[in-house]
Amino acid sequence: MEENQVQTSRIIEESFNHYIEVFGELTKKAPGFFRNRDWAGMQQNHVKRLRLYKDHIFDTKNRLKDLLGATIEDFSYWKKIKTQYQTQIKDRLDKELAETFFNSIIRKVYPGLAIHEELMFVYEGYNSCPIYSNESLYHSYPSSWGLQKIIRSIMEDFDFGANYLNKEEDIQFLVHSVREVILSRYKPSEDTITQVLKSVFYRNKAAYLVGRTKVGGKWMPFIIPFLNGPRGIYVDTMIFAPKVMAHLFSFTRSYFMVEVEIPSQLVAFLNSVITHKQIHELYNAIGFNKHGKTEFYRDFINHLAQSTDQFEVAEGIKGMVMTVFTLPSYNIVFKMIKDYFDPPKTMTRQEVRDKYKMVGLHDRVGRMADTHEFEEFHIPLDRVHPSLMEELKNSVNSLLEFNANELIIKHVYTERKMVPLNIYLEKCNFEEAKQVVEEYGYAILQLAKANIFPGDMLTKNFGVTRQKRVVFYDYDEIEFLTDMNFRWKPKAETYEQIYASEPWYDIKENDVFPEDFKKWMIGREDVKAYFLDYHKDLFNPDYWQSLQNQIKKGELLHAFPYPTEIRFRPEEEA
Repeated sequence: MEENQVQTSRIIEESFNHYIEVFGELTKKAPGFFRNRDWAGMQQNHVKRLRLYKDHIFDTKNRLKDLLGATIEDFSYWKKIKTQYQTQIKDRLDKELAETFFNSIIRKVYPGLAIHEELMFVYEGYNSCPIYSNESLYHSYPSSWGLQKIIRSIMEDFDFGANYLNKEEDIQFLVHSVREVILSRYKPSEDTITQVLKSVFYRNKAAYLVGRTKVGGKWMPFIIPFLNGPRGIYVDTMIFAPKVMAHLFSFTRSYFMVEVEIPSQLVAFLNSVITHKQIHELYNAIGFNKHGKTEFYRDFINHLAQSTDQFEVAEGIKGMVMTVFTLPSYNIVFKMIKDYFDPPKTMTRQEVRDKYKMVGLHDRVGRMADTHEFEEFHIPLDRVHPSLMEELKNSVNSLLEFNANELIIKHVYTERKMVPLNIYLEKCNFEEAKQVVEEYGYAILQLAKANIFPGDMLTKNFGVTRQKRVVFYDYDEIEFLTDMNFRWKPKAETYEQIYASEPWYDIKENDVFPEDFKKWMIGREDVKAYFLDYHKDLFNPDYWQSLQNQIKKGELLHAFPYPTEIRFRPEEEA
């Protein structure tokens, strides 16, 4: 039996090693895609890496089932496996990821297992690895070099292996930015130092440097985006604003391709730069979203222990497909697929799950919320408000189980809490309404450029973030834009056609008539005309068809994750 335990533990660690190895190999391809402007290759490689974790879990599960037989349900056996595995990984520099991998394996292999402290790594994690300053993590530039030399050294240290549009102009742009933002407020001293992570953050058409300067007794973070246009590589801007940095690492964006030797150390550096991002969000951002899920759960159970409020139905119009609830003191909503869908919805529960998987594998361009999917999710019964319990029993009863003290949810998604756009529009003033309806239109158009058609575009399906950014979060009707048929409405010519009670022309399943959007997109009268004028393209089938044609030609339409007005060369295309 002991030999069998060692073999089981080694199989799990070997699978984890292979996952990390392949993860690293795929990540290392990003600089080549950027250098060669191979945007399709970049996207395909990103999807491969997203699928990697589940593929390894599936393969390992099958190996263990064949090996263990009936032992697979032996509680005491798995306690010993955990102890053995813990010994094997104790000196790893990525042991927090190894712990999460073990958790994923046992959840798939052990029948009906909920989160269990004796069999899983529930409270270990991120800060179980030593966090310390590490010169292998970043380049250092002392203030004694002077600003010009520091900027030139940064540019030399990050050679992307391709021609630059105008490197000298880039250097002067950066020098001017530092003088304007930092040196206008702080005077460098002997201990002033600039550090830039050696790892470059790649996503879509951009490469980002992340750094910080210690000046005035505190760290001043910055991010430098590089783009590779038809005429060469260039620095697009220099970002100092914390809100813009936070948006770069947002839950609405795809994960970065970034080489990582010690994940916890990279996260620690990022946490010092983007201070109000939580640990789980940073792990998500660098591609370890399964460990991000683990860290989120740890944060959640810690919050439960420190709070007393009750879970309740989330604000907003009740969905026809999802039941949504929240804990008022926690910035998350919980979404469950209903047992039965209200008309006219005709899809199945599995089809809805497939839509969520589609979003997980797609570029979210800052306009779709990331989700974590949980099974066997436990909530204390005394924390569930009676009105929520009634709603859950009425709408998702098949997903509920109970024990003496807990509600057990068989399947649930978690997502960042936002104010539903329709509710925000009811309460905000006119200027705020103008801002969010502009954002609403941009959200739809930027999703379209990423080959996503939202389907149900009512304002209740969009949320407003703390930064007043509008994000889409209802995925049950999304489709690829290229699968839709955008049409002008035929003009009625006869008396019968003009007064027909129903459309007199044929309408196929994927036909879309953008002219009709005007009727229902914005209900608030004082801002409706402004919206219709500001986003004219939304109502023009020819515009939608032009986007389809660009996508079908293989063009990647870049969505800038920062304000375009801060770009050094606004005329340059991404």
